[in-house]
Amino acid sequence: MSEEHRETGTGWPQPAEPGRPSGPAGEPDPRPDAPDPDELSPLAPVEQEDVPAPAEEPGASAAAAKPAPVSRRLTSAGAMIAVLLALLGFTLVVQLKTTSTDPTLAATREEDLVRISSDLDSRERRLRQDIEALEESQRQLRSGEQGRQAALEEATRRADELGILAGTLPAVGPGLSVRFEGPDKAVEAERILDAVQELRGAGAEAMQIAGADGTAVRIIASTYFVDGPSGGLVVDGRRLTGPYVISVIGDPATLRTALNIPGGVVASVEEAGGNVTPVDSEAVEVSQLHAPIKLEHARPVS
Repeated sequence: MSEEHRETGTGWPQPAEPGRPSGPAGEPDPRPDAPDPDELSPLAPVEQEDVPAPAEEPGASAAAAKPAPVSRRLTSAGAMIAVLLALLGFTLVVQLKTTSTDPTLAATREEDLVRISSDLDSRERRLRQDIEALEESQRQLRSGEQGRQAALEEATRRADELGILAGTLPAVGPGLSVRFEGPDKAVEAERILDAVQELRGAGAEAMQIAGADGTAVRIIASTYFVDGPSGGLVVDGRRLTGPYVISVIGDPATLRTALNIPGGVVASVEEAGGNVTPVDSEAVEVSQLHAPIKLEHARPVS
């Protein structure tokens, strides 16, 4: 074994210490610029050669920058979803309000709607019959002697109808007797006028209103209603006191339906503490007459 091996105590050559270059047999580096090993301080920092950093892969920087755009895209998508949900909620609210703007028909019972539809069909049939009758009258008027007789009968019939509408002739027929009672606020002029309008819209052909003392007034197109200064009503200048009874000629079922429509006359009077009682009758008499109206400005067109 060589001396070098004996010095280390092993049978194998020992590697040189880091930072201390050695020659072939552990001798100092023969290079003239190499520092003396004995002069190196054990605590002196060892200078290391600059090692170039490993080259970054081409897609590394792009991959590192990806999370921010993804976060921005997620934030934009969340904002868009929130806006769409808000618009959907607003649309639903508007739709609900729109569908609840007409409480009259929406609250009407199914049987009332069926009755109203049936009444409209009946009115259509009556109008068609009137058209056929008028066409027949026209054909008769165009024929000689028979035409003159038919013309006279037609004129008489029309005069009677106009007399009933104008209130200058009495009338009798099926209809209702509607009784209004309660405090003055419940049966004020506005509510009584609403009842008259509802009955006219339901096909009333003749009406009159009577007070508690039996005073009656014929209701025609020009009739007005106002509240009396000390209670009661003033109808066409005549004072009436409650309870009031409106006698109306027309189809009883149609007239009753018009009064009982939800939110109509009956509901309005009952909310104010009053009561409305309609009674069907096969022979309602409208006997009170209205004085003929003198026309001052209107003239027939020749």
